[in-house]
Amino acid sequence: MTHALNRREVLSAMGFGAAALAVSSVDMAAVPRSSGIKPISGSWFEFQHHATVEGVDWNPACARFSAQQWDAKIKEIAEAGLEYLVLMATAVYYRAFYETAIYPKWELGCPDPLEVVLSAADKYGVKFFIGCGFYGDWESDQIITDSVGEKKRLQSLEEIAKRYGHHPSFYGWYWPDEADIHPYYSPEFIRYVNLNSRLARQLKPESKIMIAPYGTRNVHPDDAYVRQLDAMDLDIIAYQDEVGVRKSKVSETSAFYEGLRKAHDRSQKSKIWADVEIFEFEGEVYKSALIPASFDRVVRQLEAVSPWVDQILVYQYLGMMNAPGTAAFAGSAASRNLYTDYRTWLGARR
Repeated sequence: MTHALNRREVLSAMGFGAAALAVSSVDMAAVPRSSGIKPISGSWFEFQHHATVEGVDWNPACARFSAQQWDAKIKEIAEAGLEYLVLMATAVYYRAFYETAIYPKWELGCPDPLEVVLSAADKYGVKFFIGCGFYGDWESDQIITDSVGEKKRLQSLEEIAKRYGHHPSFYGWYWPDEADIHPYYSPEFIRYVNLNSRLARQLKPESKIMIAPYGTRNVHPDDAYVRQLDAMDLDIIAYQDEVGVRKSKVSETSAFYEGLRKAHDRSQKSKIWADVEIFEFEGEVYKSALIPASFDRVVRQLEAVSPWVDQILVYQYLGMMNAPGTAAFAGSAASRNLYTDYRTWLGARR
């Protein structure tokens, strides 16, 4: 906590000129430049990070954001070349981010952040997946089977589709109660997916549906796994590379995704995307602040998964990347470095 406070004190003291001097001097000559490396095409997104200790560097700023700042953040993300955003949740800690009888509403600087970001996405050409969580205890394994939470979750789908479904940027749905593939999906998770998807198809038939499971290193991409892919009503599975949470090394991930690509090619039911973790923990995993990873590590993560996936999303732009001089700053000082290094690398490819 002390380190996180120090970072925020530095941020408040730095003007744009000082921030520009803080941009990292990563050696681009040492970074892979292969045209085969896919750029970042999207990111997860949130109004408040569900794990409070992890989001200490951006949760307070996001809670204060005005409608104008949320608009500026969506514009900034679009200008960085990202096409997709995945809203993690419409509720967390038994409070909602929109007006509903399900839970009391979060008290934020922006009264209706979901309306604001979708309106901004309409303007700037961004496609949103809307996450139907967290209706219950997000840390509990029972969240997908709890009958009370299930009723609330399905109610939220109907309300959100009715209230926000007119936005062109409302591209799809995301089921955020993550699966642990070990080495297969549980029957309970498959039921959770198909129950949500059945209602979602009725509400917005044209929408795309995505999940982002973990346990990527544990998957057995065999006949049984292909049958599970066939059994789930999904359009996209974005597998977590789990580098940020220290479960996998960059040198290992290409092999994991190669096997998964073969399984998806056999099934032909859902597309395979990547969920690349561009963060690291300041201290102990899951018990300390998330901070931006080095650009050198991030670009090698992109390189590892690129041959095997259709799109690369990251977890996550918000908090880990900020354009210098942005009117909507949320994160640590190092987030400017990761943004600038990525944009420099991306520009050199054109």
